[in-house]
Amino acid sequence: MEKNIKIFDEKLRSAKSIVVMAHKNPDGDALCSVLAMAQLIEKNYGTRCVCVYDGNVPDYLDNIPLRNNAHCWDKVDVKKSFDLAILLDYGAEHQVGGPLTFVQNAKYVVEIDHHINDNPIADLCIDDDGADATGVILYRIMRNLAWRDDADIRDLLAIAILTDTGNFKFAHNGMSLSIMADLVDGGVNIHHLVELMNNKPRKAVLVEAAAAAGAEFFYRNRLAIATISRRDYRNMDGRGEMILNILGQIKGVEYVVLLKEQKETQIGISIRSRSVAIDKIASAFGGGGHERAAGAVVRGDTLENVHKRIIDAFKGM
Repeated sequence: MEKNIKIFDEKLRSAKSIVVMAHKNPDGDALCSVLAMAQLIEKNYGTRCVCVYDGNVPDYLDNIPLRNNAHCWDKVDVKKSFDLAILLDYGAEHQVGGPLTFVQNAKYVVEIDHHINDNPIADLCIDDDGADATGVILYRIMRNLAWRDDADIRDLLAIAILTDTGNFKFAHNGMSLSIMADLVDGGVNIHHLVELMNNKPRKAVLVEAAAAAGAEFFYRNRLAIATISRRDYRNMDGRGEMILNILGQIKGVEYVVLLKEQKETQIGISIRSRSVAIDKIASAFGGGGHERAAGAVVRGDTLENVHKRIIDAFKGM
């Protein structure tokens, strides 16, 4: 990784135009990593980056530092060719969305990711699937290159780690905790950051609470499945983490699945597990993710059919 970090440093020094992006419908790790990366580059190389995303940013991220620096990709000239495109936390090519145009037109592409990806699309990859969040890798790059940071950057990296580890529930090792300790020593106030993200609309909370209350249980209550109808999906905020967290607290529940009817024949799937790997189940539905937190989007099928397929997929587990 150190060799690639040095190459990254060289590319940053020579680039006059840089675009930074992550996966579609960015979550905390994706958006905060994009904003932190851009701020680090401007602070250490003097180059102001363009930050873009596709899809929707959840309301709970509205108050994070530098939020206004990220723009929907269609607000930027899609014909523009950047010297450098930095792709963060994207997982797979099809999950980038509209900003993929900037990747394809860029003179050089760097990816920084903690997802397993058998088909990377960058010229230079700084990946580590053992890291709990892309924010963890950014922190390591920052320290390796002795970059100057500031309070906003430290807060963004902390939020990236907090959100992708589920407040450390999904931490694989002590690295995230060690980094968070350093960030706290550097002035990060975790309580303040949590309060920043307590920003969900009332409708979103009520929709998610109702979905959790209406969950179904299978296989001696080891599998919990909650569904969000197309009508209610428009009132959701983010990926439904509240539903997943509530159901995951129930004694005896090993797996939690949330099905979201995004369109009439487009179903979003979020899967969580307490201990057993479920990333292969997500892969079987065309998605991916981590061993205990994964997801997919199924197109061309109905909520009823996907619901049945999910039940079948967990049979015998």
